[in-house]
Amino acid sequence: MAELDGPGSAGRAAGGGKMSLHRCETCSKEEAKYRCPRCMKYSCSLLCVKKHKLALSCNGVRDKTAFVSVNEFTDLNLLSDYRFLEDVGRTADAAARHCIVHSPATKRLLYCLRNKARGCNIELKTLPVGFTKRRENSTTFNSMENKFYWHLKLIFPHCNAEYTLKGVPDDKTLVDILKPYIDPVESDPVVCQRLKIYTTSPQSDVRILMKIENRNRNSVRYNELDASRSLLDNLKGKVIIEYPTLFVVLKTLKNDMVILGQDGSEPAENSDSESSSLSSAEEGEIRDSS
Repeated sequence: MAELDGPGSAGRAAGGGKMSLHRCETCSKEEAKYRCPRCMKYSCSLLCVKKHKLALSCNGVRDKTAFVSVNEFTDLNLLSDYRFLEDVGRTADAAARHCIVHSPATKRLLYCLRNKARGCNIELKTLPVGFTKRRENSTTFNSMENKFYWHLKLIFPHCNAEYTLKGVPDDKTLVDILKPYIDPVESDPVVCQRLKIYTTSPQSDVRILMKIENRNRNSVRYNELDASRSLLDNLKGKVIIEYPTLFVVLKTLKNDMVILGQDGSEPAENSDSESSSLSSAEEGEIRDSS
């Protein structure tokens, strides 16, 4: 989905047509006619719109929860937030009425997952039916093997790419999980090309981070994980909302992710379990459906 350039980015041609002051950021040849509501990239045609979506993994849908500073906050942002809250209220109400919510089988399954996770020193939180992460989550626990098979999301910020894995055994090391993506020999050729900045970098430069949940928005921190250890070992002592999301970054490239204990403002011992009590208001949309 694309939107026409705003008044500040375009003038009027002699014939009354709209003339952009920006060039297409995909082909760099034609004048831009559209601007993506999500990534704000300029495009000149439907073909270039499709190309930019493919190259940047952009869905073209405006991010209603994107941060807007006070200086840039307008009446339109206020109206957008108001409508967003209305949508959330409707979704929550519809989810509460959904028959699956009251299904004994569903409640037993969620209770079993949380209970097994608790036994592994993992605080697993589940969202109400209707939330995207609840719908996506395919995590299961195999009682015969006494093992989790996790739904896992990998995000590569430097390439604007993300991949979803299903059925990842908890005894698999993070190195083995990442091999099909950033290993120059074992990775898929198409993926390797897209993640070229990772595959051409030394493995020692790769860092795997996981966001610490239940913190205030102005103090977001990340835990650095040990790539040589298993997924289960890395998740112990952490709070997980539905399923783990891992951020793969490079030490040599700048990023905005602050690792806990490395900003000098707080000790590294402050784990998820301790920070879970920071904001009870933030937990309002998270519940343990027992």
